[in-house]
Amino acid sequence: MNDPTHIDDRGQIHRKWKVEKYASGVYEAGGEPYETVEIQGNLLLNEGIQLLEDLMIGAGGTSWDNANARLGVGDSNAAEAATQTDLQGTNKTYKAMEATYPQRSGQTLTWRSVFADAEGNHAWAEVSLSNAADGTGVNLNRKVQDLGTKATGTWTLELQITFS
Repeated sequence: MNDPTHIDDRGQIHRKWKVEKYASGVYEAGGEPYETVEIQGNLLLNEGIQLLEDLMIGAGGTSWDNANARLGVGDSNAAEAATQTDLQGTNKTYKAMEATYPQRSGQTLTWRSVFADAEGNHAWAEVSLSNAADGTGVNLNRKVQDLGTKATGTWTLELQITFS
């Protein structure tokens, strides 16, 4: 059908996770990471989608802002499922945002957490963004990917979401 009033309105969401790994003391001294891992994508979870919708229409809810947002890492490699409401691992760690995060630049949102020497020392096989200090909050998304096993040092975790 050739309808001149029809507007094709499409949007895309691009998700990128980045882990920077620093040896003990290097991050604090302003040094460079010994490894950087970037992965694309994740699965939006039903509870996260529903909260996004509520926030968009002013129905209330807790946002993923500096006071509430936590990036979480866990040791489960169980497949992502939209019905999940937390990281699936036995070992999981949620970390608060760095002081100036989350940030928005153009159409990109960025969340960033720092896992210090004694934090998150387990396999990093899954990641998520939550709006509470543990798994009791609303998780926006979940990604399963082997990011390595943290035993010491400082690792940073960053999530970027770009709308276009």
